[in-house]
Amino acid sequence: MPQISIIIPVFDEEESLPELQAWIDRVMVANQLAYEAIYIDDGSRDGSWKVIQQLSAKNCNVKAVKFLRNYGKSAALNIGFSKAQGDVVVTMDADLQDSPEEVPALYRMITEQGYDLVSGWKRKRHDPLSKTVPSRLFNGVTRVISGIKLHDFNCGLKAYANKVVKNIEIYGEMHRYIPLIAKWNGFGKIAEKEVVHSPRKYGSTKFGLERFINGFLDLISVSFVNRYKKKPMHFFGTMGSLSFMSGFAITLWLIYEKISGLSKGIKVREITDQPLFFLALVALIVGVQLFLTGFMAEMMTSNNAHKSDYTIAEEINSEE
Repeated sequence: MPQISIIIPVFDEEESLPELQAWIDRVMVANQLAYEAIYIDDGSRDGSWKVIQQLSAKNCNVKAVKFLRNYGKSAALNIGFSKAQGDVVVTMDADLQDSPEEVPALYRMITEQGYDLVSGWKRKRHDPLSKTVPSRLFNGVTRVISGIKLHDFNCGLKAYANKVVKNIEIYGEMHRYIPLIAKWNGFGKIAEKEVVHSPRKYGSTKFGLERFINGFLDLISVSFVNRYKKKPMHFFGTMGSLSFMSGFAITLWLIYEKISGLSKGIKVREITDQPLFFLALVALIVGVQLFLTGFMAEMMTSNNAHKSDYTIAEEINSEE
């Protein structure tokens, strides 16, 4: 059984793979750590898969999965998590910008200091301003919303206790928010380690500025889903109540104004001739619809509840 599983998503990185695997093997042997390197070929268009096959033939520690097309980093990590057997799972990029020299220290932080997750922090980055400035903004907003004090949520170099990766599921572009997803699943012992960030040696980056826009949208999505997936009525019911009460209050005001004017002999417009009446009507209808949406969501949640939705910390089976 390996002590460490190293998961490496690959997309058009054929030039860097031999050097990366030799580096990983050298570090693991020097530190006497049993490991497995799991390469996930995310639909590469170059010769990456052929290189991985060659590496696997020479080294029994190398395992791999190939996707038929490009599904994204989250899908690659998710399948890697399902395959990982090590006590500690480490993720890193395949472009040689993440140093395997950091792995032993990350391993010790999980096994000796008891952290559930350790995230790398590329304090000194070798990237252009077009990447570093948006990244700082993105990380700042994520820190505020998540309450997790990490400087670099998007760093590919992270270490996890095996129990963490077996109890979370990521999709879309959710890999940026694994610390947040882990925290909401009960794994709150999260730390940060400053790591070396090397300049890209081969090829060019596969990510553009659109990833930051998508990142903010994913942050809203993952925040909503994790907070309300088990209690959708709390969201839809609150919004529906506010909308319905607003419409009801406006309606009462219009009726009071009408009766008050008639009692004083003042000519008052018909209620249905006033714009506020239509605003109140819309608010009442929207409120009822939100309530119904909440009830339907609650029914769907109860009918689709699975044991996997809950994280079990420990279990004792006593034999009679």
